[in-house]
Amino acid sequence: MNIEKGLKASNQSIADFGIEHATVHWNLKSETLATISVEKEMGIYSNTGALAIDTGEFTGRSPKDRFIVKDAITEDSVWWGSINIPFDAAKFDKLYNKVTDYLSTKEIYARNAVACAGDAHRLPLTVVNEYPWSNMFADNMFIRPSEKEIENFDSEWTVINAPGFMADPELDGTRQHNFAILSFTKKVILIGGTGYTGEIKKGIFSALNFILPFQKDVLSMHCSANVGNEGDTALFFGLSGTGKTTLSADPNRNLIGDDEHGWSNEEVFNFEGGCYAKCIDLSEEKEPDIFKAIKSGALLENITFKEGTNVPDYDSGAKTENTRVSYPIDHINNIQIPSTGPMPKNIFFLTCDAFGVLPPISKLTPGQAMFHFISGYTAKVAGTEAGITEPQTTFSACFGAPFMPLHPTFYAEMLGKKMAANNVNVWLVNTGWSGGGYGVGSRMKLKYTRSMITAALNGELANVDYKEHAVFGLSMPVTCPNVPDALLSPKNTWANKETYDTKANELADAFNANFVQFTKNASDEILASAPKAIINS
Repeated sequence: MNIEKGLKASNQSIADFGIEHATVHWNLKSETLATISVEKEMGIYSNTGALAIDTGEFTGRSPKDRFIVKDAITEDSVWWGSINIPFDAAKFDKLYNKVTDYLSTKEIYARNAVACAGDAHRLPLTVVNEYPWSNMFADNMFIRPSEKEIENFDSEWTVINAPGFMADPELDGTRQHNFAILSFTKKVILIGGTGYTGEIKKGIFSALNFILPFQKDVLSMHCSANVGNEGDTALFFGLSGTGKTTLSADPNRNLIGDDEHGWSNEEVFNFEGGCYAKCIDLSEEKEPDIFKAIKSGALLENITFKEGTNVPDYDSGAKTENTRVSYPIDHINNIQIPSTGPMPKNIFFLTCDAFGVLPPISKLTPGQAMFHFISGYTAKVAGTEAGITEPQTTFSACFGAPFMPLHPTFYAEMLGKKMAANNVNVWLVNTGWSGGGYGVGSRMKLKYTRSMITAALNGELANVDYKEHAVFGLSMPVTCPNVPDALLSPKNTWANKETYDTKANELADAFNANFVQFTKNASDEILASAPKAIINS
């Protein structure tokens, strides 16, 4: 029989999930889970009281091992391909039974949690973990129900997480021994063979990216969000390295959330109850909010310590460049309570253009906004990943392709409708290079980027003159408070104007080559917003 300890819903048992003969700890507090992890020699405390653990073989997500069960619900709706890989329903059922049988002999940890701060769209979850620190991660990242809510908790989705279970690809239908599989019919996310906690977070995000837009008319977004004193919400989209976390952390605005949000017909709301931040090169000077949030209750992943101490060495990528920390959102002082905000007034698409082509800020038409949203462009520079010796273009649809079950144009069309209905300004902000590409020019100063965003938020760019970019058709302001006019037109910052034109044409060609995969489903308005290469200007 199962031994179930701790506070749990009166109508819920671990046996409901097919797990028998296990010792189950329900809804333990993070401090208790940290203590158990240390006692079991799974982690140690850092000098600030945060728990530090290693996730094992995998220190990041494994996109090629993420599957969606192909069945009556998903067959004709999911965008199948290399991102959304189909999985056989019968094999899922067999694998689920194998995982739950495996957990039936263990001491495991379960908790009730909620995704989505918007009351109308709250998604109640049960998360079952093999390891105590995985359950601590779930407590940090999801919204924590009260004890009264737990007593009568009615769970809708379940996450089963068994890092120690290794699949047999020939028998189980997986690619290798690790897997993360979503079943929208069973409302289950099954994770095995990997201890990387981000699979839990992104599993629920992927589920919401199907449920909310397709079934609830809510746009799901991979973005950060903040709100000003006047109730003006701003959204910040951007891939890793573009400044999404940094620029949304504004001392004059409250943080709604740093990564995942929904946009309903009433509000913008955070999906999460915590933050999952990168630690590589972290310092108090660069990221004071994140640095100070790493205290008791926070979970550090795959960091190293300075020799002979328990002081994290955030400059070290010895285990991985993807060092991480999770913590409850209330570890940040400047937050919005609850994690919701009014309709957005401004949207910022952040890109780090290492080629020095795109303007530091430009205003987008609705068609351009949808085109750039689908494109999700940034550039990786030398040193960011092994083997990269010069800038490389990177495109990720909707700024989060690995988590989007529907076709990107579905999300883009929904974005366009919401933009039009709410008269939203959309800005493309280049946090990358000016005066030349990487190695020649210089990176845009953070103080100038902040000034441009502040000017957009304050309406100071509403009545200035604009000029059109010759290749990308973007509207570039000719002046902006606290920013040198010369910086606002990228071509003017280049010593060799012909070289600039060449690079602009090359980047336009890269955009258009990437967009070929979407043209069949894109509207005429979106297609007309693609860049147009020029011979000379």
